[in-house]
Amino acid sequence: MEHTISISAQAERIVTDTSSLPFGKIPTEHMFICEYADGGWQNPRIVPFHDLTLNPMALCLHYGQTVFEGMKAFYMDDGRVNIFRMDKHHDRFTKSLHRMCMPEVPKALFEAAICKLVALDVEWIPRDGDGALYIRPFMIATEARVGVKIADEYLFMVVCSPTFQYYSHPLKVKIENHFVRAAEGGTGTAKCGGNYGGAFYPTQLAKDEGYDQVLWTDSKNHEFIEESGTMNAMFFIDNVLVTPPLSGSILDGVTRDSLLAIARETGVAVEERSISYKELVRAFEEGKRVEAFGAGTAAVVAPIASIAIEGTEYACYLGDDALMYRLKHQLFGIRKGLAPDNHGWNCILK
Repeated sequence: MEHTISISAQAERIVTDTSSLPFGKIPTEHMFICEYADGGWQNPRIVPFHDLTLNPMALCLHYGQTVFEGMKAFYMDDGRVNIFRMDKHHDRFTKSLHRMCMPEVPKALFEAAICKLVALDVEWIPRDGDGALYIRPFMIATEARVGVKIADEYLFMVVCSPTFQYYSHPLKVKIENHFVRAAEGGTGTAKCGGNYGGAFYPTQLAKDEGYDQVLWTDSKNHEFIEESGTMNAMFFIDNVLVTPPLSGSILDGVTRDSLLAIARETGVAVEERSISYKELVRAFEEGKRVEAFGAGTAAVVAPIASIAIEGTEYACYLGDDALMYRLKHQLFGIRKGLAPDNHGWNCILK
């Protein structure tokens, strides 16, 4: 079914300094909104950004039917605008929706909503450094009913905000071997709100101890590393890039997928396999060079300076020749049009 998106534009605010705006705090001028009712999507539109009116009995407020994505748009070196890996993000959004029993957003509607919104608010995209426009598509269950059921009514929206680096310094992390983020068979592969809310408490405990984030371990053995906060986890040891395999408890990160593809193309040995924190301890104690970093849309590549394991802190390699910096530079080049896009990742606005 073809959807015609109406646009109610208003005069743009003049954006003079996006670099001083905190991550995810200031929205752009417009937003996309569309309702699902009677088995179909209705009234897709772009309107001035405004607060929502939501029934207190809306099912999303009580039973957690909420799903979101995180994407970015960039100014390329030639002045065009690139929305990065829209296909992959729609695919992951769809899988998350299926897991949460929520209706699929047709790909054509998803892409048209994002492209039209970004084009309308294009002046909000930072032009300098590693700045980008962060794009947040999301869906919530809006049916008003206090009763445990799959909702019949939903709201699909897209909002945007200018952003720079999510983390401003290399991270101190600790291995979390008591609390768990997700278990196999659960919702770990879905980008749903509950996964993040459930991680707040142990993450805050770690921050109270002086750490920036935790490295989650598996729910069964509390030994094998899974991911870190808002990021997938990656390690470079013995000239091999190692990352935990996708499973029922690990998010299929778009940046993770991009970095692995770039690494393989440039001749770096890659292993997607289980990695125990005990393996990290051995590598550190044997004096090996260990790089550790997070990979995610918001964080891009977040270097890890140290890892605390069972009370001992181990320093990770942060030298200028680190692989993580090379991978980040190569990804930056593709996004900016400075390097060939051999995978068709870039969606260039016309």
